[in-house]
This record gives sequence, structure tokens and C-alpha cells, in this order.
Amino acid sequence: MESKIWLSSPHMSGKEQSYVNNAFETNWIAPLGPHVNGFESDIQNYLKQGIHVAALSSGTAVIHLGLILMDVGLGDEVICQSKTFSASANPIVYQGATPIFIDSEKETWNMCPEQLEIAIKDRISKGKKPKAIISVHLYGMPYKVDEIHKIAKAYDIPVLEDSAEALGSSYKSIKCGTFGDISVLSFNGNKIITTSGGGALVTKDIKLKEKAVFLATQSRDKAVEYLHSSIGYNYRLSNVLAGIGRGQMEVIDDRVAARRANFEHYKESFKNIEELKFIDEPEGYHSNRWLSCMLTPSADIREGIRTSLEALNIETRPLWKPMHQQPVFKDAPKYLNGISDDLFEKGLCLPSGSNLTEDELNRVTSAIKTYFRA
Repeated sequence: MESKIWLSSPHMSGKEQSYVNNAFETNWIAPLGPHVNGFESDIQNYLKQGIHVAALSSGTAVIHLGLILMDVGLGDEVICQSKTFSASANPIVYQGATPIFIDSEKETWNMCPEQLEIAIKDRISKGKKPKAIISVHLYGMPYKVDEIHKIAKAYDIPVLEDSAEALGSSYKSIKCGTFGDISVLSFNGNKIITTSGGGALVTKDIKLKEKAVFLATQSRDKAVEYLHSSIGYNYRLSNVLAGIGRGQMEVIDDRVAARRANFEHYKESFKNIEELKFIDEPEGYHSNRWLSCMLTPSADIREGIRTSLEALNIETRPLWKPMHQQPVFKDAPKYLNGISDDLFEKGLCLPSGSNLTEDELNRVTSAIKTYFRA
């Protein structure tokens, strides 16, 4: 058996070690420290747009605090893209609110603006104006920013921009992670850069950033004793992990370039296989191509490719199973057009790590070509 080719494994540059060593040498092992502040500054300098950053323990924690800051609570409704990972939707339920799932559009695979407006009008007619909209940049492809935010503004609903998969992506030359009232970044182990586990809350409102930091540090009031006038959470990022993040930020552009090169390799390799399709970037869109995804003609062919690669120790995954198909959300309201279901049936995520070698990429493409020849 040849060595494992992973879908998206961590990629250390060597620059991270000096930051981690510094944390140990200075004994900043506590869950705060100078690297946390430095990491936040690194992200701010990269994203620009006058944003403020709070480094937290996970992207999921960011979504949870974001919903709290948007005053989402028991009995409220929150609109959420259906084609996403469950971490986008679970925090809605943490708050005792109900997710309202919206289907995709074909151009970017993200939230469909038409279905979004249909849903908003319908919920309002039922006496339930949604409290927030969670829109996702799926696999690094920006969602239709202008259309989604125009609708949100028209109905005065804040947008929580889930940019967990899209650090390094941009829309009309503006970096993803800066469009929402509150935006989410993730540094999970499989993301384009990683801190092992971690995330960041991004906002242009300094008061929201300060409130997020307060909530994330157990809501400790200013007092000599431990004094709490509100419920808090243990959501801050540790100084050691932030050190890893600082080293990763030094190579973010290289990581984006490598992932985009993987996508182009697959697209070029399969240009003569008519059954395989890839999503192009619309004009003004720049995707980090976090994961390279392709569409096959059917679920049977998708599974045939997946299992044949699995037998060769190559990891692939179907596109995210839509949230409206998940048993845990079976009773949630949904506004569908069939696109996300079709994407799930036919779509496959290919190995996409920035550390893939040329030999590994060729192993993947050769295996898929062999499948079609057979």
C-alpha cells in the first residue's frame, strides 16, 4: 500500500517553531499573551478594510458569539445556507433559535439570493422576521456578496459572514472575511492555514470586538475579585496556538497559490474527460480553492471514483451533505430549488493540501483516469 494522500492536511513552514519556542522561553503558556495580540494584528494587516479581530478557540465559537452579539435568542429564527458544514448551523440551536435553510445557486454553489428573499418574505408573513443571515463562502468560493447584502440591507437583517473556508479569497479585490456585520475565520487543522484549532471573529465595529473578547473570557467584570454580571464562555485562543498562527500568516499567500495550482492541475488533467466538470470563478471572484471540487454525472459514478481512490489510500469526500438533509434538522423550515441536493449527489472533493507533491497529484489524476478507462 502506498502512503496516504490526505484530503487537506496541515502544512507547517518551519517559521512557526520560533514563535512557539518564544512562548515556552518566556513562559507565556497561559491562554493569553503577546502572540494572541500579534496574531490578531497579523490578520488585521492582511485583511485590511479597517477591521478588528478577536482570536478565539474555534470558528464554531466565533459563530456562537456572533449570534449572541446579534441578540439571537430563544424562539428567534436565523437564516442559514444549507450547503455547508454543520458548524455553520449548530450554534443557532445553542441559542434556542430555529435555523431556516436556504438552497444554493449554480454559479458559486452558495446561498441563492432568490430563495433568500422568498424565505424572508415568507417568514415575515408568518410573523417571524429572521434575526440574522449566515452566508458561507463554500470551499473558498465567495458567495454573491452584492446580491446577498443588498437583500439583507433592504430588510434590515445583519449578516454573519462564514469565511471559515475562504481566508485568502476575495470579491472585487476585497478580501473575504470583511463583508459581514460579523465575519468568521477558522484555523482548524484542515484549513488553508491552521493553529491546530482556532478561529477569529472579524468586525469593523471595535465595540463588537471588545464585547466578543469580554464574553470569550468568561465575562469577567472589572473587579479585584471574580465578578460576573453576565454569562461568559472560555473561547479565547491560547498564546502557544496563536504563535503557530503567526508563523502560518507569513506563508498565507504561498498556501493560496499552492491550492489554486492544485485546482488548475486537476482541471487541465481532466479536460478531455467530458463527464467531469469544475466550477469556474465568475468575473470579480478570486477563490483560494481551499478544496478542489468536481462534479460527476451521477451519484453512482461519484461513489465509484471515491471508492476506487479509497482502495489506493487516497482520501476524497462527497461535497457537504446539505443541512436540510441532516436528521438533526429534519423539522427545520427550508426553501429549496434542488441545486444543493444535486451538488451533493454528484460532487466530489479531491486531495487539495498545499503540501501535495507532484507525484501525489499525479497519483490522484492517474487513478481517476484509470477509473474512466475501465
